[in-house]
Amino acid sequence: MWKNPLQTFAIGMTMAAGVSLSACDNPNQNTVEEAASGIGTEQVPEQEPVQASPTPDGDLDGATSDQGTSVSYDISAWGSEEVESLKIDDLDAIKATFGKVINTDENSLDYASNPASKYRFMKADAPYLDLIDSEKYLELGWYYANPTDSDEEKELSKAHAKKSYKLARQLMGDEGGKLLSDMLNGQIIKNKTIGGQKIELAKCEFYSCMLVLNKSSEQTEAS
Repeated sequence: MWKNPLQTFAIGMTMAAGVSLSACDNPNQNTVEEAASGIGTEQVPEQEPVQASPTPDGDLDGATSDQGTSVSYDISAWGSEEVESLKIDDLDAIKATFGKVINTDENSLDYASNPASKYRFMKADAPYLDLIDSEKYLELGWYYANPTDSDEEKELSKAHAKKSYKLARQLMGDEGGKLLSDMLNGQIIKNKTIGGQKIELAKCEFYSCMLVLNKSSEQTEAS
C-alpha cells in the first residue's frame, strides 16, 4: 500500500536517530580505536651502556710488574784466577774441572749426531751441567738461568758458567774467557778459531748454554 510521504520521512528520521544513539552507547568503540592507534608506537626502554671490567695493574702488552732480577756474572773476578793449560784430548783433566761425574751415558750423540759419551755432573732434577765427548767434538752444556728462576737455580747456573769459563781459559787462554763472556752477553759465535781452537758453535739462549769445540788439529787463529 502506498504510504504518505510525511509518514515515510518521519519513520526515516526515527531510524537514523536510533542508529546514532546505538553508536554512542557502544562502550568498546573508543577502546578499539585507541588500541588500533597505539600499534607500533610502544617505546622500548633505553639500555644502560655496559662498562668494561677494570684491568689489573700492568703495562700495555700484558706484562706484570714482577719480571724477576737479572742474573749477574762476576766475570772480572773469574778472570783473575790462575788456570793450568789443558789439551782438548785430556779428557780426565777436563772432567775434573767440571767436578764429580754423577752419570755416564756411553750411547749418546754429539752435535752432529755421531756416537758419543755424555758425562752428567748434576742429578736429574737439578739444573744440568754436561760434557759430551766424541771422536770429532767436545761439547760443554749447562743450564742458563733466566730472571724469573729461583735464587737456588740462579746460583747453580752461575756456578756452571764459572766452571765453563775456567775450562775455556784452560783450553784457549784468555781469549777463551772472552768467548764465554760474549756467550753470556747474548752473542752467538759460529765457525771461528779462537785461541788456536776451532769453535763450531757457542751460544746461550732459551735456558741453555752450549760450546761446541772441533777436535781437529790446532787451527791458525782467524784474523
